[in-house]
Order: sequence, then structure tokens, then C-alpha cells
Amino acid sequence: MAFGPRGASSSLLVGLLTVTLVGALAPATAYAAPHAPGRSTPDRSGPTVQRSAPDRSGLDRSAPDPSRSGRQSGTTTTGEHWSVDLTVVGGDDVNVRFGAGRLRLADPRPTRHNRPAALGAPIAEGVLLAPAYTLAGPANRVHAALTAEAPTGTAVGVQVRGWLPTGWTEWREAGTAPATFDRPVSRVQARVLLTTRDAKAAATVRAVQLTADTAAVQKPAPTAVRSYRVFATREGEVGGVTANGRTIQPRDHFVALPSRRGLSPLDTGDYTVRVCTTSGSRCEYAPVWDVGPWNTRDDYWNPAAVRENWKDLPQGRPEAQAAYQYGYNGGKDQFGRTVLNPAGIDLADGTFWDGLLLTDNAWVDVTYLWTGSGPRGVIGSGPLNVRTGPGTSYPTRGLAATHANVPIQCYVKGQTVAGTYRTTNRWNRLAGGQYVSHAYVSTVYGGTVSPC
Repeated sequence: MAFGPRGASSSLLVGLLTVTLVGALAPATAYAAPHAPGRSTPDRSGPTVQRSAPDRSGLDRSAPDPSRSGRQSGTTTTGEHWSVDLTVVGGDDVNVRFGAGRLRLADPRPTRHNRPAALGAPIAEGVLLAPAYTLAGPANRVHAALTAEAPTGTAVGVQVRGWLPTGWTEWREAGTAPATFDRPVSRVQARVLLTTRDAKAAATVRAVQLTADTAAVQKPAPTAVRSYRVFATREGEVGGVTANGRTIQPRDHFVALPSRRGLSPLDTGDYTVRVCTTSGSRCEYAPVWDVGPWNTRDDYWNPAAVRENWKDLPQGRPEAQAAYQYGYNGGKDQFGRTVLNPAGIDLADGTFWDGLLLTDNAWVDVTYLWTGSGPRGVIGSGPLNVRTGPGTSYPTRGLAATHANVPIQCYVKGQTVAGTYRTTNRWNRLAGGQYVSHAYVSTVYGGTVSPC
């Protein structure tokens, strides 16, 4: 998200958390602050940047390798304990390095390469994504013990998520309180965040120890997948770096949301949205790869009991929209900047131009697909045409980006297609009676798909 006068485009239960700090910890951990016509697209086509990178989400990992994780683990009456290996820094991680026994920012200068591209705030950040840890037994609560130095102007934090049969939970902060999931999880993944407003102030992390245990929780009531109408802006920022470490390509396909709770690791679509024009004539399934616009701690799609900040706002209303339209928070975002548009989502150029055929910023209908349930197919090769019927002769109604996780209602037999993964006549039916060829779906998880 580019900021300027035009304001047009952009980027439960109580437990004990032990935090050991050397130096002064910032009182509140504020994470990163942070034209052409559409072209015709075959059923697996378009300007695709596809990487044959190893799995970074932990989806396919079994018991973690102690030689890689460096953990010291065990199960006791007080829970299962393990430590995060801060020395493993690689393609999963963004702007961090390890040396002299500490994890720190590799480059503390607040440039467009050291912050979420959608954000544009004068802050540098770094993220270390740990491998997923397989628990000895199910647990629903994770405590974090963080040993760190955080001088004034810097912040450090830990977020965790858990694996369910239906996919990953949202990320949750394991900061001032433990992260509690509403159902037991079998794996836990952690990420460590460092931020600074001052290039001369260095936050460092010496150790992160995690404990998983079980607490009584109220069984969650079934809820429908969440969908809201919000204002979308074009992100642009080609050549910038997203919050998950991707260098933005021309006509890229992803979105940015103003909270890390729904941020997918690099080259995954663990958190995918379905974004549609308000007429419903065009939609794209796109992974969440960046943080912004405006805020980084506004999971507005969540109810007040879960929402991280601004709990007095109606569910589904972004803080930036309330600030812009009603003067909420003095018309400012979380960084004190005057909000110049009501954006609650940023769209990469390919999603904006090719997926939705937009020519200007606009209101859109967004479905936060990880808040639903049921089987999902991973688009392994895209952007993939979404059609009105099970064949290439049917009109297109949008795209499904590479790595997007799309909910599948059922499947039908139609035209045979030779694709990246198989030759098949199977077509998967998605929401709204739309279809994608199964020839380009790498895997299906979260349940069994039945014939329509």
C-alpha cells in the first residue's frame, strides 16, 4: 500500500506465561509497522511465479527431527516442553540472523525490503518461522517463555498455531497470556517476531521455550464461514517484500489483511480468501501473504471475544474503515497516521486486474475461508480458471491462485483435462456453482469429497 495524499493503493482460559527479559521490554508488543487490461487465461496459465520449495507449513512433516529443531522436549505432569531452535534461519524466515547466541534483525533499517510491503510504516521487522512440532498427545493450550532484550523503540513476540484434522488454527499470541485453542491440536508451530522503529536500537532473542498442556474449554458452537464487504485497494509495490518473505512479482496473486493471525507461511495457502466483486461476476481465491493495509493487529473478521484490538467495533468492520468514515480513534491507525481510505484488504496486481478485472479501488465481498470447514483442494499450479461448468467451453468467472486452498463441495465428471498433476475428467464444484479442473489440484485435505 503506497501512502500519500491520494490514499489510493496500499499494502480462553487463564494460564501462566513466563517472560524473562534482559533489558527493557517495550510495554506493548506492536508487530511490524507494517495498468493494463485483463488477459485471457487458460485453465492453468497466466503470469505464474511458482517455486519448487520444500514444505514450510509443517503440513507433511511427521515427528520433527531433533537435529533440525534443536529441541529439548519431554512430557511431564505440567505439560510437554520443547524449545525453538533460533539457529535455523533460512528460506522460511524474513530479515533475521543468528549470531553470538542471539536472534536479531539482519537489517534494522526501515526500508520497503524490511517491512510488510502493504504497510508502508516506518518500521523494520523480522520473523523466524520454526518447524512444526508434533506433540506426544493432543493439547489445547500453549505457554511461551521468552528470554529477550527489547530496548525502547523495539518489540519482540511469539505467535503459535495448532494443527487440526481440518487444517491450521489461526495464529495466536503467546505473549502476556497463553494461547488457547477451542479444540485439541496435534502439532504446534511457532514464529518469533522482532520489530524496531530505530535502526540503532537492537532487539535480540536468546531463547524461546514452549509448553503445551490441556485446559477445559467450552465446546465451540458451529458457525458459518465468515464473509464481509470491505474496501479493497491495489497493493502494487512490485519488487517489495511481503510479510512472509515473498518478493512481489508483476501481476502477482495474493492479498494482504491487517492482522498476522491469518498470514500464510511462504508458498502456502493455509489462509486463503475468496474475494469477489459486489456483483458476484468475478471472484478470485488468493492466499494471504502480506500484512496491511494500515494496521497489523486488526483481525476484524473475528468476534469481539477473540479480536485482538478495537473490540468495541462491529464484527466485520475494519478499524481503518471506522477511522475514515466515522473518525474512530481520532481518524488514525494504530501507528498514529491519518487514515486516507477505508481499506480492509489489499489486492496484488494480478488479483486486482486479472482476477477481478478491477480498474480502480472498490468495495468487495471477502470470505475468510479458514473460518469454515470441509474438504479443501490445494491449487498446485495456477492461476487456474474458475468456470461456470465442468469444461473449458464454459465461461470463466475468475481465478484460483497458486497455493490457494479452495473449499470443495463435491465433484462431477466433465471434459477430460491433462494437467500438471494428472489427466482426469473430474471437476471440483466450488461455492456459487463454479468449477475448477482437478488436473491442477495437488492435494485434498480436511475430509472426503463426494460426487455431486
